[in-house]
Amino acid sequence: MTNSMDDIADSAQAIFIIGSNTTEQHPVFGTKIRQAVLRRNVKLVVADPRKIDITEFAVLHLRHEPGTDIALVNGLMHIILENGWQDQEFIDERCEDFEDFKESLEKYTPAHVSEITGVPVEQLHEAADILANNSPMAVIWAMGITQHTTGVMNVLSLANLQMLLGNMGVPGGGTNPLRGQNNVQGACDAGALVNVFPGYQSVVDEAARAKFTQAWQLEAGGWDESQGPTPLFGDEPGKTVTEMTGAAKTGDVRALYILGENPVMSDPDSNHVKECLEACEFVILQEIFPSETSHYADVLLPGASFAEKNGTFTNTERRIQLISKAIEPLGDSRPDWQIFSDLAPRVIERLGLQPVGPQAGWDYQSAAEIMDEVAALTPIYAGVSHARLEQGEQLQWPVRDVEHPGTPILHVGEFSRGKGKFHVCEHLPAKELPDEQYPFFLTTGRVIYHWHGAEMTRRAKGLAEIYPESLVEVSPEDANRIGLNGGKKVRVRSRRGEMIATAVITERVPRGVVFGNFHFPGEQNVNNLTIMALDPVAKIPEYKVCAVQIEAYSE
Repeated sequence: MTNSMDDIADSAQAIFIIGSNTTEQHPVFGTKIRQAVLRRNVKLVVADPRKIDITEFAVLHLRHEPGTDIALVNGLMHIILENGWQDQEFIDERCEDFEDFKESLEKYTPAHVSEITGVPVEQLHEAADILANNSPMAVIWAMGITQHTTGVMNVLSLANLQMLLGNMGVPGGGTNPLRGQNNVQGACDAGALVNVFPGYQSVVDEAARAKFTQAWQLEAGGWDESQGPTPLFGDEPGKTVTEMTGAAKTGDVRALYILGENPVMSDPDSNHVKECLEACEFVILQEIFPSETSHYADVLLPGASFAEKNGTFTNTERRIQLISKAIEPLGDSRPDWQIFSDLAPRVIERLGLQPVGPQAGWDYQSAAEIMDEVAALTPIYAGVSHARLEQGEQLQWPVRDVEHPGTPILHVGEFSRGKGKFHVCEHLPAKELPDEQYPFFLTTGRVIYHWHGAEMTRRAKGLAEIYPESLVEVSPEDANRIGLNGGKKVRVRSRRGEMIATAVITERVPRGVVFGNFHFPGEQNVNNLTIMALDPVAKIPEYKVCAVQIEAYSE
């Protein structure tokens, strides 16, 4: 997030939520948004095919067709420009490539956008008016925006909107993605991405490669002070999760080390994932509970839960949060970094590399020591330490040095790249659309009672009693069309597999749209149906749109 949750709740005059079921998936922030609406009369606009709970607090709900986000946002910006509501001073002083972007919006007339999205023309005009004339306005999104084959373009179109209205680098504004799990932001910061080192330092940057080679002092030929390091790392980005899984089936990847993830539950096209894991030569799983993926593992390593270790999480607003061990690790479990510290030297030795620096032996004594290394090598974390966090400092990166207070709002005065760049973003249809054989849209998500693959929440007795099985949402019109009565089982099929679940007949979904979740294993998992079509840039799967058929099911 460019801004913090409290900043948006306290300072925004309007909020645009698109592709985020905020009150169910980020309930703390969802409560703050509701209170902002009730106490400050903040104008809330929600764009979502489903009638999610937060729409009850919205002045306007745009029910656009799944996979039409770019057309919707482009249409709003067309209206803003047509009425002269843009912040031209901000655009002229702080942005570039505006004219090409502006020209690209000409064809996104209200009538054309309404035809694509299904949103009435009058609602498009109303939404544009609210967002443009209640400043500052904050944009909030989650995986309903990113989990598409056009995910990157979806995000860029929302950045275009905020630059167009001058809502960047100001309190109450910004572009604010809500991350999917509690430390996704921290994992990305630490380099758990295929194209960057920690702190988003690119692997194609020769200086960055040399920097990390020298810092870790690990190379095949030893260390020569006079010559300097020969970079150990290649300059090509690696494979993403979904790419690695597929490569395991073909043999291009021969081993998988899976840490705290359950791809059998959470990856698209579950049947394909199972085939890939079955074919993989060697699978290691490091987890706190046996999971559906553990059935495919050759080695199980017992990791420790959040309550059994020290360290930090970095949350969705870039805030670095200290966690402290409450109990000792149970059984043979150990904190992940300790397992890595034992395993890494063995791998280094087997690879024939020369560990010649102090950190090459992975001789860490604490999580605090690891954070010190992160600070030394990662400019955005340069001033972060456990000592500062233990004193109660609230640090949001970038934290430039030990005296720097952190950065609650990004892009104040200047963008990190200098000028803000407008991108031309064109509407493209989803990879798979409904047809005569598979006439329904399927979209997926989570429910408030369970989390992700639900390895923990399905073990919580109270949560399991409230939400014990997978439910599929079907509109009343569609239920009547396929002959359903309330509470009956349904079979949902795609070109990849099937799901059997209990139908909930509800107006939360529009006609032609089915919603399911992936919290339950086996035949109840909606990811039996989803498609492994990827965004060409980020390689994220298109969980949010595919084509299915649905029918009544009798056991």
